[in-house]
Amino acid sequence: MGNESGKKRNTASTQLTPTQVAFLKTNTKYSESEIREWHMGFMRDCPTGKLDKKKFTEIYQMFYPTGKAQKFCKFAFDTFDTNGDGSIDFEEFLLAISATSQGDIDERLGLAFNMFDISGDGQIDSKELTKLISAMYDLIGETNRKGDRDPKYLAADIMKKLDVNGDRRLSKEEFITGCKKDPHIRRILAPSM
Repeated sequence: MGNESGKKRNTASTQLTPTQVAFLKTNTKYSESEIREWHMGFMRDCPTGKLDKKKFTEIYQMFYPTGKAQKFCKFAFDTFDTNGDGSIDFEEFLLAISATSQGDIDERLGLAFNMFDISGDGQIDSKELTKLISAMYDLIGETNRKGDRDPKYLAADIMKKLDVNGDRRLSKEEFITGCKKDPHIRRILAPSM
């Protein structure tokens, strides 16, 4: 999708500039009018032009009223806050929305991988899988965590199935390929697909 998250972009303004519109049109499948519509909604909810972790969690909690969103939101927020400044600006927000809703399966699974890669080392280990599966259970209010629903068991089982090279870690390629081949694992690790 061409996310230029590594570059510093001037997003401090609450006004949408022609440069931002052009950037977002290039890096999403949204039209200019759709981008402007998203921006109006974002600014209504975040008048400073920044979405902080607390507000992000509050929004998630509205979608999952019976769950506990805090743990999951920490991982999701850190994934969407691509410049690491502790807030999500409109560009980061729309790029994340686009990737999760418009991207092809590889892009969406790549975003899921980035969320699971808590350490940021380009690999996922069993501990990271266990933490995120537990956070996902908390989010949806899942309390049955016994037997084959235990997060440690699930993490070990997923690792066994997807770890092609046997190094006890999943590369992005192993993760994406494995999720595409196994719909059950994809439902666990990327339920929105």
